[in-house]
Amino acid sequence: MAKTYKAAAIAYAALLLSFTGYLMLDTFVLGSAKQTGASEMNLSLFADGMTVNGASRAAETAASVTRAAESDSSADTSAGSTASSTEGSTAGTQKAIPIGTAKPAAQESAADDAPASSATAQSTAKSTTASTAAPETDPPQTDPPEPEIEFISNETAYQDENISITLSQYSENETMIYVADVTLSSVQYLKTAFANDTYGKNITAKTTEIAAANNAILAINGDFYGTHNSGYVIRNGILYRDVPRDNTDFLCIMADGSFFLTTSDEYSAQELLDMGAWQCFMFGPRLIENGAVTVDENSEVARAMASNPRTAIGIVDDLHYLFVVSDGRTSESDGLSLSELAAFMQSLGAQTAYNLDGGGSSTMYFNGTLINNPTTSGRSIKERSVSDIVYIGY
Repeated sequence: MAKTYKAAAIAYAALLLSFTGYLMLDTFVLGSAKQTGASEMNLSLFADGMTVNGASRAAETAASVTRAAESDSSADTSAGSTASSTEGSTAGTQKAIPIGTAKPAAQESAADDAPASSATAQSTAKSTTASTAAPETDPPQTDPPEPEIEFISNETAYQDENISITLSQYSENETMIYVADVTLSSVQYLKTAFANDTYGKNITAKTTEIAAANNAILAINGDFYGTHNSGYVIRNGILYRDVPRDNTDFLCIMADGSFFLTTSDEYSAQELLDMGAWQCFMFGPRLIENGAVTVDENSEVARAMASNPRTAIGIVDDLHYLFVVSDGRTSESDGLSLSELAAFMQSLGAQTAYNLDGGGSSTMYFNGTLINNPTTSGRSIKERSVSDIVYIGY
């Protein structure tokens, strides 16, 4: 009986030892399964190694452990699959980390997240760099250079960078009329000249001669100041005569190129010079002022006939002028009255117009050529000598 008890105690001890060993193996298996993601085959290999008594219970318990491990393994495998998709490998090919080299969970998670975090950081850095980089700006726009002005000089036109002249011919009121349309960059190119380059009474020369002597491109006769002892004479900014003249309109071309009509009752010659008069003529009368005709059919110069050769100058707008000369006193051209001359210049757009010396003095010169048909008596075509000219040139 004692032997029986002894044998039973030994068996009980063996069973207890076996159960203790099982518990240790159970703990080891579960830990290993969680750490390594081991498969069911790995657990079976561990279970087959048990040789202690009570193997059937151990096997039963191992089977239970296997089922638990299988559930845990499934969850770990899913997580492993997600991690392996990031790293480019599947759970089926993932190798278990050898025992003793396993990373702590926190380190493993940090290591697994490192590539993604690094990529995210790089992407963020690039995004930040792109957003903070100086914005591209278009190069500053510059105006294209102005095309060079073509130089033109022929029988009916002249053009350079400062002077533009177009010559036209009209037939109005049975009369040939010659018009030079002039545009300048500065009034300094609108000049006057004396016969023989000398101011004085009874000093005369033909318009074409004075023009040629001064290298004029375009010229017309002036106001013939030398036939009078009175009337203001200002030429190219110089005052030559300051004697007032009654009942006479004066035309001043100012330093800015504008036209200013006045009389000696309103201003002295010195006052006009101080105001900036560049030229001052003393013939008249005014034909157009502020765009309106200022003469009528009864207006005339002294004892002149109603129809005559005429010379006039007008302004359209800033530095844009009209030089006008008409023929007359011939069978081809009757000539113009002052009102006809004014109406014609108004039709060309003149805002201010002024009558200069006419009759036999009326002459136009352009590019070295006499343009009109000057005559005094109408029996012959020839120029009359005059005191001065108005011209365009350098």
